[in-house]
Amino acid sequence: MFEIIKSGGWMMLPLILCSITAMAIIAERFWSLQRKKIIPPGLVKQVWAVSREKKLDDHILDRLRDSSCLGYIMAAGLANSHYGRDVMKECIEEAGRQVVYKLERYLNTLGTIASITPLLGLLGTVVGMIQAFSAIVAQGIGDPAVLAEGISVALITTAAGLTVAIPSLIFHRYFERLVDEYIIEMEADALRLVDILHGEREVLL
Repeated sequence: MFEIIKSGGWMMLPLILCSITAMAIIAERFWSLQRKKIIPPGLVKQVWAVSREKKLDDHILDRLRDSSCLGYIMAAGLANSHYGRDVMKECIEEAGRQVVYKLERYLNTLGTIASITPLLGLLGTVVGMIQAFSAIVAQGIGDPAVLAEGISVALITTAAGLTVAIPSLIFHRYFERLVDEYIIEMEADALRLVDILHGEREVLL
């Protein structure tokens, strides 16, 4: 493996760095985007039960805000519930935008890696072909080892770039889809709680 990397030339260094960064982001997002951390099961039911018993004080709201992304959104609405339904919804939407930013953290970097690594591989290919033709000009075609060195650089960097780009793109699309699903579900849960608190929907939790 080391010999293959070495044969790829200096262009392998940024590709390796991109690979390490992509793997770190993918691992971190898998850990951070666990469903139980974003949308804990039964949270709406628990919040409604506490609200019905008139126990929603600042301490409870702080715990709810720190518990999960859904809890953060609900706490923003509940803290301003006494201002009316419209204000409550506005606070939920504002908190939702902050949660979206948190859920999409590092995804832009992952998408960038998926976009630039094929270009880095292509650049390595161009460099390798330049080396190959330079060797032909300088030494002719009598020494195939010199020609093969330039060609190996071209092929290895192309393969390395695609090897990093393909899984990065796959996981980027997967995490984007997962975040979209979480956002839709959290919005539905938060708005359902708003309607329940203001008597515009029956309690079916």
